[in-house]
Amino acid sequence: MGIISAFMKFSIKHKDPRSNARAALLETDHGQIETPIFMPVGTAATVKAVHQHELEYEIGAQIILGNTYHLYLRPGLDVIEQAGGLHGFNAWQGPMLTDSGGYQVYSLAKKRKITEEGVKFQSHIDGSYHLFTPENVMDTQRTIGADFFMAFDECTPYPCEYNYARSSMQMTHRWLDRCVKRVKETDDKYGYEQTLLPIVQGSVYTDLRKRSASYIAEADLFGNAIGGLSVGEPHEEMYAMTDVVCQILPKEKPRYLMGVGTPANILESIALGVDMFDCVMPTRNARHNMLFTSEGIINIKNLKWEKDYSPIDMMSPAYTSRTHSKAYLRHLMRSDELLGAQIASIHNLAFYLWLVKQARKHIIAGDFASWKNQMVPKLQQRL
Repeated sequence: MGIISAFMKFSIKHKDPRSNARAALLETDHGQIETPIFMPVGTAATVKAVHQHELEYEIGAQIILGNTYHLYLRPGLDVIEQAGGLHGFNAWQGPMLTDSGGYQVYSLAKKRKITEEGVKFQSHIDGSYHLFTPENVMDTQRTIGADFFMAFDECTPYPCEYNYARSSMQMTHRWLDRCVKRVKETDDKYGYEQTLLPIVQGSVYTDLRKRSASYIAEADLFGNAIGGLSVGEPHEEMYAMTDVVCQILPKEKPRYLMGVGTPANILESIALGVDMFDCVMPTRNARHNMLFTSEGIINIKNLKWEKDYSPIDMMSPAYTSRTHSKAYLRHLMRSDELLGAQIASIHNLAFYLWLVKQARKHIIAGDFASWKNQMVPKLQQRL
C-alpha cells in the first residue's frame, strides 16, 4: 500500500531558454512517454473511429484516455475486471489515464445533485440513479486499471460566481484528502503501478487558483493537474490562470492541463510549463469536417477542395494523410461514408501528435519560443 510512486519517474531533459517550456521523459510500467504530449481521448474504451494499431503506428500516440463515468455505466466494472482491466479489454498496450467523472458530472447539471458525500446522478443511458464518492471513484479507477487516475473534483462552469467557486474549490480539496486516504488504503491492481493525480480548481479567480495550487502541491503526489479551464472562458483568461498555477506547482513534477484544446492553446500552454494535454477536439471536429494542418484550418466540405488532388497533409506521420487527397476526403464526407470520419480523425490526431513532437524538438534545439510565435498565427487561420 502507499501513494509514493515506486517505479514511475519524471525527468526533465531540456528547458527552453526563452519560455517555461520543457522536454521531459515520463516512465511507466506500460512504457515511456516523451513530453510535451497530447493524449487522445478514448471515452468508452475506444478513440472514436480509430483502431489501436492506427493509434500506435500511424498517429504515434504514446498514452490514451478512458472515461470513468462512461466505462462505469457501460460496459460496467465486472466486464472490465474480468478482462484484466482496460488494457486487457481494449488491447491497448501503452500507458493509459482515466478521468474521475467530475467533468461529466459538471456537464450533467440537470441530472445530478452535489453534496459533501459526493454526487448523485442519473444515467444518460437508462435513467438509473448512481452515487459517486471520492472513495468509490478511487476504487472504480483502480478496477478500470489506468496507469494514472484522477482525484474526484467538481468542475465549475464559466461564468462562475466567486463565492460558489471558492466553496467548490474547498470541497474539491476535502474530496482530495479522502481520495488520498482511500488510495493509501488500497493496492494497485493487475500487477502494475497506478498513480493518483490531484486537480487544481478555482475558476478564473487568481487568488483561488493560487490557494488551490498551493494545496495541491502540498499533497506531494507524483504529478499535478489543472482543471476547470477550457469551459467557455476567453483564451487569455485560461493562459493567465495556467501561468499562475504553473508558477506554484512543483517544477520537477509533470503538469497536466485537462481538456485543452486547440493547437494554438497547446503551444501557448507548453510555453507556460505544461507537459500533458487531452481534448476531444481532434476527433469531434474531424467528424464535423474540420481538419487541422500546419498551415491552418480546413473545412473539407467547402467547394474549393472539390478538385484539389493534393495530399491532405504531407507533414503528417499518418499514411492516410499523405496518400489520400483533399478531393477524395471531401467526397467521403459529403457522402456520409464512415471512412471519411475515420481518415479525418486519424489525420487530426496525427497532426496533434506531430505538433507536440515538433514542440519537443524545438525545446531541445533551444528555439521553441520563436518557433511557437511563428506557428500560432498560422494554426489559427482558416484556409
